[in-house]
Amino acid sequence: MSLTESQLQSIMPRCDAAAWCGSLNTAMERFEITSPQRMAAFLAQVAHESSETTRLTENLNYRAERLVAVWPRRFPTVGAAAPYAGNPEKLANRVYAGRGGNGDEASGDGWRYRGRGLFQLTFRDNYRLAADALGLSLLEQPDLVAAPEAASLTAAHYWHRLGLNALADHQPGDDDEKDFEQISIRINGGRVGLAERKRYWGKARDILGG
Repeated sequence: MSLTESQLQSIMPRCDAAAWCGSLNTAMERFEITSPQRMAAFLAQVAHESSETTRLTENLNYRAERLVAVWPRRFPTVGAAAPYAGNPEKLANRVYAGRGGNGDEASGDGWRYRGRGLFQLTFRDNYRLAADALGLSLLEQPDLVAAPEAASLTAAHYWHRLGLNALADHQPGDDDEKDFEQISIRINGGRVGLAERKRYWGKARDILGG
């Protein structure tokens, strides 16, 4: 089954369906996200995680007070956070230093490999893993992940890595809603935005017949 531009536009009204439909279909076909059930679950997660494909780069522009709330161990006081407030590059290099294969703060890896794409691919190791799997130059050209082709492929590859097709499939005796909650937890690490994810899922199932 292939996704049509009309279906995509109905599921995600803010998406530029003409720009995204081909890339999403290519990525979904490559990673066997081709049944109505799999497509509905995948597209629901895409819609929430990327604000319907409109947010493809991590927003790291924070006020000092917010930095204290988000990263209290790194920024125990407003004064400690102040040099990083309103400075996304400096912040990324600080909070992502030495993690996931990134170098130290001075290396610039935190900013270079900040969250991009439909599922916010982050950290040098994850860019390398996706690059090797997809045959794309993502380490050398990380901004590719914020464009439709690589954004779609990296999201579908991540979905496949997590084994989410099996959870999306309907099996006799399945609790599909609980399975979808597990998909959301694996994608996000928690239940953030679960109600919205479920709304997108319901809409996608209605439109795709899943």
